[in-house]
Amino acid sequence: MCDKDMQKLTSVRTTRCQNPLIPHCISWKVDQLRERIVKHLENMLAREPKSAVLHDWFQANVYALRDRILEQFIKTQQAQHDQNCRRVYYMSMEYLMGRLLRDNLNNCQLYKLNENALIELGLKFEAIEEQESDMGLGNGGLGRLAACIMDALSTHNYPAVGYGIHYEFGMFRQEIQDFRQKELADNWLLYGNPWQIMRSENTQTIPIYGHVETRTDASGKVRNIWVNYSTLRGVPWDIPVVGYGAQTVNFLRLWESRASEEFNLDHFNQGNFLEAVESKAESETISRVLYPNDASDAGKKLRLVQQYFFASCSLKDIIRRHFNGNNTWDNFADKVCIQLNDTHPTIAIVEFMRILIDEQQFEWEKAWEISSRVFNYTNHTLLPEALEKWSVRLFEYVLPRHLQIIYEINGHFLKMVEKQWPGDVEKLRSLSIIEEGGERFIRMAYLAVVGSESVNGVAAMHSQLVKTSLFPEFVPLFENKFKNVTNGVTPRRWINSANPRLAELLNKTIGEQWILELDDLKKLEPYANDLEFRNEFARIKIQNKNSLASYIKKRCGISLDVSAIFDSQIKRIHEYKRQHLKLMHILYLYQRILEKPSLEIPKRVFIFAGKSAPGYIMAKTIIHAINLVADYINNDSRIQDRIKVVFIPNYDVSSAMKIIPATDLSEQISTAGTEASGTSNMKFAMNGALTIGTLDGANVEILEQVKERNMFIFGHTAPQLAQLAKSGYSPEAFYHHDEDLKKVLDWMMGDTFGEPHGFNPLKRIAENLLYEGDRFFILADFQKYIAAQNLVSDTYENSELWYSMAILNVANMGKFSSDRTVKDYAENIWNLRQIQVT
Repeated sequence: MCDKDMQKLTSVRTTRCQNPLIPHCISWKVDQLRERIVKHLENMLAREPKSAVLHDWFQANVYALRDRILEQFIKTQQAQHDQNCRRVYYMSMEYLMGRLLRDNLNNCQLYKLNENALIELGLKFEAIEEQESDMGLGNGGLGRLAACIMDALSTHNYPAVGYGIHYEFGMFRQEIQDFRQKELADNWLLYGNPWQIMRSENTQTIPIYGHVETRTDASGKVRNIWVNYSTLRGVPWDIPVVGYGAQTVNFLRLWESRASEEFNLDHFNQGNFLEAVESKAESETISRVLYPNDASDAGKKLRLVQQYFFASCSLKDIIRRHFNGNNTWDNFADKVCIQLNDTHPTIAIVEFMRILIDEQQFEWEKAWEISSRVFNYTNHTLLPEALEKWSVRLFEYVLPRHLQIIYEINGHFLKMVEKQWPGDVEKLRSLSIIEEGGERFIRMAYLAVVGSESVNGVAAMHSQLVKTSLFPEFVPLFENKFKNVTNGVTPRRWINSANPRLAELLNKTIGEQWILELDDLKKLEPYANDLEFRNEFARIKIQNKNSLASYIKKRCGISLDVSAIFDSQIKRIHEYKRQHLKLMHILYLYQRILEKPSLEIPKRVFIFAGKSAPGYIMAKTIIHAINLVADYINNDSRIQDRIKVVFIPNYDVSSAMKIIPATDLSEQISTAGTEASGTSNMKFAMNGALTIGTLDGANVEILEQVKERNMFIFGHTAPQLAQLAKSGYSPEAFYHHDEDLKKVLDWMMGDTFGEPHGFNPLKRIAENLLYEGDRFFILADFQKYIAAQNLVSDTYENSELWYSMAILNVANMGKFSSDRTVKDYAENIWNLRQIQVT
């Protein structure tokens, strides 16, 4: 150990919480933690320090920290149980948790102490941290939002449980081969997950398939009985969720599917070895992968079974937990609040009704009274095709009893519709949960609206469009149901852990309260004009850019100039997010440099990251095009490295934590009226990136806080696009009237970017935009986007102005904390109170 390390070590022998806002904090000494790590290495992993590899040390480090976390977890559960409190149960198909070690150490106020304990053991924290896999439990903004909400719930002492699926392989691991996305298994559990705890004693058994028979019971009442069904078992795994200060530790409960009959010995003894485990293999497929490709009937069935499996297991567990401290259904809705994170868990409404009616023998009216007070629904999309619909035929095969209950829910609901609009058959047809015409489908979003006590959007603009565009005919029936809760992100993860250099500057300048009260960032405003602070802020940005450049060099083999504008668009690949508009801007610049080699523009590094759904051909074509163009530009000596294009494969939370702090320009360019909220816009802005974006999603509210002079807003508004579509939008008209656009599209459709086998992804994109409708108005917004990008270049050349704008972005991000989001939910939807844990 060097003298510098020893000096640093002796200055942090004991960690105690110094923040007065935190009433409880773990206190430890370096030698205690060091000894615990070694003890777990030997006793849990059967390794001696001399033979241990880095992954062994990582696991031992987690187990040592987990000991103290679980002590507080037990206290949390006991305090909540003793007060028989109301809890929120958050149901989400995904949780994009990322890695937990750094975050949990920070939240426990143990990061520095842990770092020093590792130094004593001859180890570096960064090397240990790299041994942790990102948890394969989510994909995009939906899952990351769920993770941020769980963090805020624990931090602010709200009693909560998150329910989801224990995916074995996550979504997929993305590689780029021949410029194309290739999907490989994301075997994130290959070496285990030391954070998780199996709770086999709480295994649930659920019915599936079979058919329904009508029978008369002993009292003479006719009942529908589900018979000849198969069963699945759901085994729960718990992951503790540590709040900042480690006072409250809630948890995620994730269900792993297993067969009710693991092994058929008769088949095995007869030599039918594969048949002996066939049921096991089929059942365990349910929790193998997040969002299986639903292009086939088998894929659709698997998705429906997944959703039902997770919803049913969770409901049974919630009921078990309720009757652990209560002996009646009368107060169930007072003690239980279930939040449906998008439409995926909506089947829970039907399953709960089935349990109440079939298993608990409730009459319909009483069952519906309880159920309709328990559920709340968050909508996350305005795209009609993204609102799930299941064929009646599939439902009848997989969940025959549930289909009957859906028909009955629909029947009761349509009586309301008939009462509101007597004799209006068209209104009945348009509002029915069952979509008629050709094959019949169940509209799950309609079911969620009808069966929930509250329906909320996730940004002010989105919530308004939910009422006016998505569910306008439901509003007269359920006016008070519709609410707004603007999304937020946790500053614990997205500043304190992701950007420790900036966090240290904030602590030194305004104190540490911002970690719990993000509005405190407002105190930074005067420093936007402080030369010393601005220079330190700029120095940190350059350091972060150097770190990212090293990462990209190692990962992608591309060298970057950190004086360039780091221009990032990192998110799920989708046409409405308009990565191809960004690509067209790159081609526009490429053309200009080739036409005028002396052109003076700031250097740019264009950074893309994101996955396409496996069955989404156009999104995969966009990935193909980006990587093909990157190869051309990065190897073209004529442009003298003035622009570089990087596509970072396998985008996840860990790579986002490297990209976001280093970014200068945040691309939030979705078509106005399509993005529900967006959260990367918030993460970038609170890390000092300026936003170029449309008036879409939460951009609108960021603009209100940051002001237009500190953003680059462009493009048609949602009402303008609606009018343009109504009057007959013609992409070809824009093509013929905009010389710059025409040159770019002609270049895309030419032979420059063709491949030996003949496929040109740029040509396919251009033809789609010109001749297939340009559904997301790329061509309509192109010229406005170019003008905004030219303003970006001009502004960047004035570094004093740029960094002043960046500081003001950070200073005005207080509204966009998930702490505020959770408080809004708790006060306006959940009626949830905080429970202090000692």
